[in-house]
Amino acid sequence: MSQTPDHRLVVSRLDPALRADLSRVSNGPGLRHLALYLAAMAVAAGLAAVSPLGLVPLGLLLTFLFTLEHECTHRTPFRGALNDGVGRVCGLVLVLPFEWFRWFHMAHHRHTNQPGDPELASPKPRTRGQWALHVSGLPYWWAAIRLLGRLALGGGDAFLPASARPRAVTEARGMLAIYALGFALAPGLVLWFWVLPMVLTQPFLRLYLLAEHGDCPQVADMLENTRTTLTNRLVRFLAWNMPYHIEHHSLPQVPFHQLPRLHQAMRADLKTTAAGYVAFARDQLRRL
Repeated sequence: MSQTPDHRLVVSRLDPALRADLSRVSNGPGLRHLALYLAAMAVAAGLAAVSPLGLVPLGLLLTFLFTLEHECTHRTPFRGALNDGVGRVCGLVLVLPFEWFRWFHMAHHRHTNQPGDPELASPKPRTRGQWALHVSGLPYWWAAIRLLGRLALGGGDAFLPASARPRAVTEARGMLAIYALGFALAPGLVLWFWVLPMVLTQPFLRLYLLAEHGDCPQVADMLENTRTTLTNRLVRFLAWNMPYHIEHHSLPQVPFHQLPRLHQAMRADLKTTAAGYVAFARDQLRRL
């Protein structure tokens, strides 16, 4: 076991004024980032309208709305109703109901990579065949369809409290109604500008998510059970700075735009890092 401090000690050593400043939530940075993101999405959609080559950048921007929905579960990118509204739109795009995902993700933070973490309910790949199937995204889509159906029929999960279940059920039914309406009115547009790009680029998100906790020890220390991936600005923009994942788990109340500052304050103590997503995937495949 490493003798370096755990995440609680590292966080406790941060200057209180810095912690307060890092944790301040405001709409400005989130709206600026979202405006640039939507502008990039509009350009990609325009390219997709004239060439299949545009499907990949469009799909990446659609698929990585997961990282924005994730942030919205923490209510850190925006204040008030705007935050939940953005989260629900992202959930609609991703076939990932926001109300359900909020409670799923809070349980993940309470029990990160430990018994009780709902992410552990889906085993990580142990063979190269399992890895290929996981990265394909096919298990994700099957699970997403089953989840939406289960919620629409009134089902739930252990981490979803009874008080939240009616909202989760209503949201799932509303999502199904919107999908049905979209396919009924404009099936070609829905398939070309949503389904096909999302299916093509889901493997990129699966690879990204594997790096967050994959092959990390199942211990309580966030410096060990979570991985920060050192990557370039484009990926950090696409993923709303969530490659700084140890930092996020250590202080989840810190908004995405402050994570680079938190990284600078914590980087000497990080225990589990990867030098990029290609490097992580290569190393993981070697271990399988």
